[in-house]
Amino acid sequence: MLLLNIFETTLPLTNPVLKFLLILVIILFAPIILNKIKIPHLLGLIIAGALIGPNGINLMERDSSIILSGTAGLLYIMFLAGLEIDLADFKKNSKKSMVFGLYTFIIPMTLGTLAGLYILGFSVPSSVLLASMFASHTLIAYPLISKLGVAKNKAVNITVGGTLITDTLALLVLAVIVGMTTGEVNAAFWIRMTGSIIVFGLIVMLLFPIIGRWFLKRFDDNVSQYIFVLVMVFLGAVLAEMAGIEAIIGAFLAGLALNRLIPHTSPLMNRIEFVGNAIFIPFFLIGVGMLIDYRAFFKDFETIKVAGVMIVVATSAKFLAAYITQKSFKFSIDERRLIFGLSNAQAAATLAAVLVGYNIIVGETESGEPIRLLSESILNGTILMILFTCTHATFVAQKGAKNIVLLDSTDTSIDEEENQERILIPISNIETTDELINLGVTIKSKKNKEGLYALSIVDNSSLDDSKHKQAKKILSKAAVTASATDTILHELLRYDLNLVNGITSVVKEHKITDLILGLHISKGISDSFLGNLTEGILTKCNSTTLIYKAAQPFGTIKRHIIIVPEHAEKEIGFPFWIIKVWNIARNSGAKLVFYASVETLKFIREIQSKHPIECEFEDFNDWDDFLILARNFHQDDNLVLVLSRKDKPSFHNSMTKIPSYLNKYFKATSYILIYPMQAGVTDNSQIDLKNPAITEPLEKLDEIGKTIAKIFKRK
Repeated sequence: MLLLNIFETTLPLTNPVLKFLLILVIILFAPIILNKIKIPHLLGLIIAGALIGPNGINLMERDSSIILSGTAGLLYIMFLAGLEIDLADFKKNSKKSMVFGLYTFIIPMTLGTLAGLYILGFSVPSSVLLASMFASHTLIAYPLISKLGVAKNKAVNITVGGTLITDTLALLVLAVIVGMTTGEVNAAFWIRMTGSIIVFGLIVMLLFPIIGRWFLKRFDDNVSQYIFVLVMVFLGAVLAEMAGIEAIIGAFLAGLALNRLIPHTSPLMNRIEFVGNAIFIPFFLIGVGMLIDYRAFFKDFETIKVAGVMIVVATSAKFLAAYITQKSFKFSIDERRLIFGLSNAQAAATLAAVLVGYNIIVGETESGEPIRLLSESILNGTILMILFTCTHATFVAQKGAKNIVLLDSTDTSIDEEENQERILIPISNIETTDELINLGVTIKSKKNKEGLYALSIVDNSSLDDSKHKQAKKILSKAAVTASATDTILHELLRYDLNLVNGITSVVKEHKITDLILGLHISKGISDSFLGNLTEGILTKCNSTTLIYKAAQPFGTIKRHIIIVPEHAEKEIGFPFWIIKVWNIARNSGAKLVFYASVETLKFIREIQSKHPIECEFEDFNDWDDFLILARNFHQDDNLVLVLSRKDKPSFHNSMTKIPSYLNKYFKATSYILIYPMQAGVTDNSQIDLKNPAITEPLEKLDEIGKTIAKIFKRK
């Protein structure tokens, strides 16, 4: 009887279980089916929404639940855009973003106003409001571009920054037009709006990072951290609405504010992207599809005329803005496709503007019919424009992104296996496991998908089975932490009488290139520890070795203070550890502050010019004055010390005092000690940074490795 009650229903569906099941089936199968005929999955969800919606076969209404989920999805898209943006590149290209933002606002505003006045015969307020709809855009194609791995392309960064500018200006135009039609535009209106926007911006950009850092330091529960992020997204959106601007601006700024606190390789970032791409964003796209009314094509000629003008003007204006931006900054054709594809789709802000304009009554006809600021033909035309621009923009963006990926990709053949990056993390303490794995994920190359190894060593002489179980438990925890970032971790359990022998044997057996050792937060670093390390591991293997003590979550660190010894650039391992440091900045967004000699800083500056990250450079030569640096050290800083084995070019006698300095002055802070690869440690190799044996492995890491290889070949 219960089954009959469930399935005996009329259309549209009202049973919440059936409705949710239908949406999940669409999210699952629509992309799969349409991808076979080369239709992007984003467009597939929009088409599916149109089919099941009230203007299609009416399986489902666009009710409050769909609107709520869709609004969350839209805010999610804007939040992800702010969260994934490369802040260093964003700052470097801020002027370009401003220029593009003005191009993509002024050109549509100009063409749209002229089209409204002279082609469609609208009034000035209606024409200006219509033009503001063309000026704004929604980053519909952003999830697709992010999935293809080009979200950090400079053209994408510029477009995302320009989106903030043009959407803000377009929505301000909307507020002004509404104020003019209701007679509220006066000095008090401008003062109130300007003041509220400034207060809103200061709260989000200054207060949100402080709140975020405080929370993430104190609460490490996965669910709590994710819910906290959602709270900040919607809080930013609410504050934006209170300031008189659209919620999407608040969500985007919330993403920017939390950008540095959520490393791109962290488990939290992976959860944010997963839930957004699996649930929230598909709900938004399906909701957009439900607005599409194919019958509008056949209603009357006026709707077709208005829709045609809107589509042509909006598409032409956005293409013109993208074309001028391409020529202004010498972008490639594919980068222009990215800009145009991201900026051509009309949805969120456009819908907000047309619905506001449609609901404003400016008069009545002789028969008593209401005269609206934006007529019903514009409302229907807007729906058709959304369908066309979302479809066209998705195809264009996908083509540009795929071409860029193909251009940047290099095939990795089987004979390159010898030069693959392999990172080994010996673990023995379950409390430090997460941070050690997170550091490994952060420093690895983007191309390294399976080169992470966790090692647990059990005393071979012990008969205690509990040690074996504990080792397996720690390895399992490490694997779970790595899997949360979509990283494959190889679990290695080894029985050995000696810890050093166990580690060095695994390094040789698995051709390990990088070694990460952990220190417990409550323990200092002793002279005997470094002595045993130097005499043991560092003399028996020549991997880049990092010793890490985590006093706080890695994502909450503001700056990494990097102390580099003189002549470090002459060492064979210099390019390899510098790549690790660069990856820390790229994946965490934290600032790097280098203290090094003038000659060393020249190399680092050249790398920074080609791969911008937020850096500061300080001339530093005298390690006897090392303690002076402690004065410039702040609470949320991480100290990175590049050390050397004895009798090597970059060794300094003051390095022997490092343990006592760290225990006395840096006991409550995080630090990383780096021992680079050095010539003559395990063989008689010479220091020759032009040697193909050094440059070829660099070139196979990623774009930074290629750049460093070219620099050393040239030098």
